Amino acid sequence: MAGKDKVNKSPHVLLFPYPSSQGHINPFIQFGKRLLSKGVKTTLITTIYTLNSTLSHNNNTTSIQIKAISDGFDEGGYASAESAESYLKTFKETGSKSLADLIKNLQSEGNTIDAIIYDSLIIWALDVAKDFGIDCGSFLTQACCVNSLYYHVHKGLISLPMGATISVPGLPLFERWETPSFVHNYEPNDGWSQTVFGQFDNIDQARWVFTNSFYELEEEVITWMRKMWKLKVVGPTLPSMYLDKRLEGDTGYGFNLFKANHNDCMNWLSDKPKESVVYVSFGSVITLEPEQMEEIALGLSSCDMNFLWVVRTEEQEKLPKGFPDVKIPSKGLVVAWCRQLDVLAHESVGCFVTHCGFNSTLEAVSLGVPVVGMPQVSDQTTNAKLLDEIWGVGVRAKADENGIVRSETLVSCIKKIMEGERGVVARKNAAKWRELAKVVVDEGGSSENDIDGFVFELSHKC
Repeated sequence: MAGKDKVNKSPHVLLFPYPSSQGHINPFIQFGKRLLSKGVKTTLITTIYTLNSTLSHNNNTTSIQIKAISDGFDEGGYASAESAESYLKTFKETGSKSLADLIKNLQSEGNTIDAIIYDSLIIWALDVAKDFGIDCGSFLTQACCVNSLYYHVHKGLISLPMGATISVPGLPLFERWETPSFVHNYEPNDGWSQTVFGQFDNIDQARWVFTNSFYELEEEVITWMRKMWKLKVVGPTLPSMYLDKRLEGDTGYGFNLFKANHNDCMNWLSDKPKESVVYVSFGSVITLEPEQMEEIALGLSSCDMNFLWVVRTEEQEKLPKGFPDVKIPSKGLVVAWCRQLDVLAHESVGCFVTHCGFNSTLEAVSLGVPVVGMPQVSDQTTNAKLLDEIWGVGVRAKADENGIVRSETLVSCIKKIMEGERGVVARKNAAKWRELAKVVVDEGGSSENDIDGFVFELSHKC
């Protein structure tokens, strides 16, 4: 009888995303929802600060439990650290102990833990799990092309500082400026550089490696990665109602770092003609120079098109005086935050001006919205190349020698997408990727099969 109970017990997985980035949290939440739908108990781990600072405007619409650990900055989070290096060091020291305490508490309450899936940036989570004999999976939240470049640097197969171009297996030729900023602008003592390259330090000890992409999108590099690791390709991790519609009520991520101006956005968009709105957003982390903000404002106010621009509260002081109240009362709307999926899915949106973070990149591809890429840092320059040259769903607005995208460049790119032949092609390609994104997460799709394979392994461990 005891053996029968063991076989029938639901597996339990802890999911541990990097805590202060929406683009890392969202994929974990959606992966957790898929696991829940297949009978896997799921607990999301975040930090005390992240949980406390977002709880007031979030409605957790799933059965995913949320547990908090300390990163050493319970009152102010990442922003209160003296530097990136200081935060990462303290997060590892304090977080390792706090994660171990959480595991002990869960187990003392009668909870088994069958696997811990951790953000690939939090490599110390694997060491903590090993102390408890718990199997682990590393979850790569960036594009497989980006992860491949980082891996080749980590292994010394790409020497830094790099040359004019890079060529590695399964990838197109990259010019220097098209690689991630940690590669083309390498700083050996930078904490984030060491973190992105170091995510492969112990990855071979993980039982699984997960990636938030899908096979058809990055076929060659995924095939290459599968030769090294037990790779589970589980993307795109969007709420089900935007894709296969098999998870009833799954209309949003349910855990947002900022409060959205949802009704204002939706009411405004609903008054605009089909595919007439330029949607502009640079995500939850990027900060722009005042000069760049001025150039964007000038471009949007002069291009004679409707636009919705997300400018986070702390960034709004950089807007030119009198903008938006004086210059754009009828054709533009500036909000502090929005529910991006709802905006991208709205029929009035015809173009997405984006920093090309991978979460935004996947959302645009999966919802069939053509893009104007304005990458800033990290993996964004590489994602912009993929969107433009490889997937054919947009154009890149190139910066000048001072790193600023001028208003005339932005306007030219927007018009290419909204009015030109390039936009017709981009829209057609975007529609193709949208249909493929639905197929891969539906029953029998490539990502669905990889998730099922993982659940099968868990169920037979229990």
